[in-house]
Amino acid sequence: MEMNKVELNAFFGLVILALCTRLLPHPPNFAPITGIALFTGHHFANKRLALFIPIFSMFITDLYLGIHSLMPIIYLSFVMISMLGIKTKSISLGIVLTASSLFFILSNLGVWYFYYPLNWAGFTSCFILAIPFFVNSLMGDLFYTSVLQFSYKKFIESSFTLIK
Repeated sequence: MEMNKVELNAFFGLVILALCTRLLPHPPNFAPITGIALFTGHHFANKRLALFIPIFSMFITDLYLGIHSLMPIIYLSFVMISMLGIKTKSISLGIVLTASSLFFILSNLGVWYFYYPLNWAGFTSCFILAIPFFVNSLMGDLFYTSVLQFSYKKFIESSFTLIK
């Protein structure tokens, strides 16, 4: 995976953002990973790197926060969100809502499978109890995606051709 200097700097910057925000105290699920996955998928020319950054960031922080049974499902959801970023023409409110919903559905299907009775009552309990986490995820996804897009437009786009 060959990176130019700008991609290397962006790689370290995004990983540091992810590490700091996941390891410092924050509301549950208010993290930049979805924003990073959308952003890198949409803007990075090196699509392998775009898929790698959110997974690498999650893995590094999960080594500290704890390895768990849901990791494959969570990581798969971020790969799918990166793919959404790759396929979209622009990162809009609708795309962020789609990414947040995708994460919510996939992660909670995993939680239901591993931790709840596999029946309708378990399913509804799991998803209803997850709503506050979805609200936090959505706020974090909107915030971090906006910050990344604004930063890209204001600083990177005017100085570099990192991507595209």
